[in-house]
Amino acid sequence: MFEKIIKQFYGLISQLLSKALMNQIKIAGFFALITISISGFSQTAKYSNEFLKIGVGARALGMSNAFVASADDVTSGYWNPAGLTRLNSDFQFSLMHSEYFAGIAAYDYAALATKLDSNSAIGFSFIRFGVDDIPNTTQLIDAEGNIDFNRVSSFSAADYAGLITYARKSGIEGLSYGANVKIIHRSVGDFAKAWGFGFDVGTQLVKDKWIFAATGRDITSTFNAWSSNLDKETEEVFILTGNELPENSVEVTLPELVLGISRKFIFSEKIGMRAELDLKNTFDGKRNVLVNSDPISIDPSIGIEATYADVIYLRGGIGNFQVTTDIDGNRITSFQPNFGIGVKLNRFSIDYALTDIGDRSVALYSNVFSLRIDITRK
Repeated sequence: MFEKIIKQFYGLISQLLSKALMNQIKIAGFFALITISISGFSQTAKYSNEFLKIGVGARALGMSNAFVASADDVTSGYWNPAGLTRLNSDFQFSLMHSEYFAGIAAYDYAALATKLDSNSAIGFSFIRFGVDDIPNTTQLIDAEGNIDFNRVSSFSAADYAGLITYARKSGIEGLSYGANVKIIHRSVGDFAKAWGFGFDVGTQLVKDKWIFAATGRDITSTFNAWSSNLDKETEEVFILTGNELPENSVEVTLPELVLGISRKFIFSEKIGMRAELDLKNTFDGKRNVLVNSDPISIDPSIGIEATYADVIYLRGGIGNFQVTTDIDGNRITSFQPNFGIGVKLNRFSIDYALTDIGDRSVALYSNVFSLRIDITRK
């Protein structure tokens, strides 16, 4: 049943976007870029830069990341660059903090977006995911073979990303498009570092109460160039303890395409709701997701956001569908539920989400808080 719905969804998206984008070659071009990148790196590892797949903003996380069509605020710089054209204020700031793995890892996000004019907007985003205060015991034993805890230091393993986003309304009513450039820095103390660059593009089409959207992430593939920096003493420790010495290498993140459709429902003057279905398409072979094939796999997510007087928001969603088999070979389908609430008071919006980063373990669910500030010129 779900696969039938997905096929109908693809047909509807294709018809609407192809009609709206027939004269917008630059927008539609990212589909071709995705195809080119896939053919060039079909043997690349499936998982890279996974910290950029977690998501930002408690609003979106509470909806199980079903947000590429609903994105209409400063977080659009991450979810769908085209959404920046729908800012309802001249400036927006956002901050988010969450902790994972029982507080071992910290995830932080900050962003700023502003309108350039009535048709365009620009945004800047910063993401950090890191584990701090990791003991460095490579020098625990001195040259004479004695254990000396004063020689133990600490380091951080952290991933950073900076996004610069530009969005613009097209000449077609309701259609907007945007793109961002990502600068990525990953480090493991002083032992190894990497720099990477990538691009995302997105489009949104608003038709009455419907919004149709598409986001192409890492459209030309994102490359991280790793370099190691071990001193001679540390190299000797690695060799003596049977560890492999790290080598300089290039890590590649393959493209993915997210299609989204959203609809707004109005029940009364104060009560309304928005529902969204997203389909994340990956092109690196079979994955343990709801719809899997070679080379395309499809991972759906569904989210809803109910509102009262545009002040109180209740959110929920399901996503991260996983298809596995038990010891008897029986097919098992599991999914991850997410929840969230939000309050908007004048210029301030405070959002909360209960979520995790994909292991579906209740013990590792995290509390995510985010703040958004709207500023409008007088």
